[in-house]
Amino acid sequence: MGLPICQEAAGFLAEPENVKFVSSLQGKNSIMRLCFPIEADNGANSLVFGHFGSAPHFLLLDTEQNTTALVDNGNADHEHGKCNPIQALQGQAVDAVIVGGIGPGAVTRLAELGIHVFRAVPSTVQANAALWQQGALPELTLDEACQHHGGHGHAHA
Repeated sequence: MGLPICQEAAGFLAEPENVKFVSSLQGKNSIMRLCFPIEADNGANSLVFGHFGSAPHFLLLDTEQNTTALVDNGNADHEHGKCNPIQALQGQAVDAVIVGGIGPGAVTRLAELGIHVFRAVPSTVQANAALWQQGALPELTLDEACQHHGGHGHAHA
């Protein structure tokens, strides 16, 4: 079964162009709670899901304690384009979201809360966390968010 991914989240499938790296937020000295959307809980070996709002679960990684916690998506059945990230995360405090695709509304709401969004590579939580620690994941801007023009707007890989 293919995972739903946003057509505009091409950077999840290939190297993104014109990206902004934020090395001051990433790195081994940063203490952060990272959030990864996932479909199935396999701990750090969970595959990062293709889109934030429709992910069944989130895996939270505390980089200081090196611990994980599973959070069910409390907003998985939202109306298209009406993702409420805080409801989705069930109030869990996070510093950054690492995701393959995410809509502009969610990017905006997360940014208002000071939560940074980074583009994941199609791999595991562990692999993406390592890339994040190396400063190798680009920060997503509103311009790089999934833009849905009517209908469902997702492709199925």
